[in-house]
Amino acid sequence: MQPMRTRFILMETSHPGNVGAAARALKVMGFDEMVLVAPRYANVLRKEETIQRASGANDVLDKTRTVNTWEEAVEGISHLCATAMTPRDFGPPTRAPREHFEGLLGLGQSRASAPASLDAAQMAAVAEPISSIGFVFGSERFGMKNEDVYKCHVALSIPTNPEFGSLNLAAAIQLVAYEWRLALGGFPLTSPLAQATLADAAQVAGLLGHWEQALVEIGFLDPLAPKKLMPRLNQLFNRADLTPKEIHILRGVAKAMIQTAQAKR
Repeated sequence: MQPMRTRFILMETSHPGNVGAAARALKVMGFDEMVLVAPRYANVLRKEETIQRASGANDVLDKTRTVNTWEEAVEGISHLCATAMTPRDFGPPTRAPREHFEGLLGLGQSRASAPASLDAAQMAAVAEPISSIGFVFGSERFGMKNEDVYKCHVALSIPTNPEFGSLNLAAAIQLVAYEWRLALGGFPLTSPLAQATLADAAQVAGLLGHWEQALVEIGFLDPLAPKKLMPRLNQLFNRADLTPKEIHILRGVAKAMIQTAQAKR
């Protein structure tokens, strides 16, 4: 997926901690463009609580702009997504983030090839593919104003418990940022552990022979009537995908079994 300019716009935020937490949420998901519109505190980006809640995302705070008007905040953005818990009777369509993003990024480049089922917001994107996207979040106390929602192409609503859907501002930003990053292709999962080298067939055979000797010594295996014990252990060791270090440990166990059995004679 080609990089797409992504901006998170916070309207009239009142709590410095939410600004810091929002910066952290964006950095975790690989975004760094945030704009504050008329925040309650003019120096919110320098407040101690903001910096503490950013938890290392200071570069996002340093890049964040504070503006006074809607027009300044959305300048240069081609597709605007409002965020609203309560559907409006009038205005853009209300959609879940994942549903909207999948449709938005999966659309063709021409109106002629677009499915007939697309809504107005998606048809607009087909006619003019988006080059940038903005996510708009309302104030903590009142949410988004109707007049701001009406200016957007879609109203995103996070599916929540119908009986309790109240989300903290920073939590809502984190969820939308995650869904958008997922739609763009996400990040590969990385393991902190290096891929282990597996023991080869000769090492497994050596382990099997050592265990056969130990099992005979402790009286668990009758060499005159072994039945299928050793083949079954062979299959078990093969399924375990043992590493050389694990082979060493198991051979140490076998050695201790032999020594203990011989000492009791």
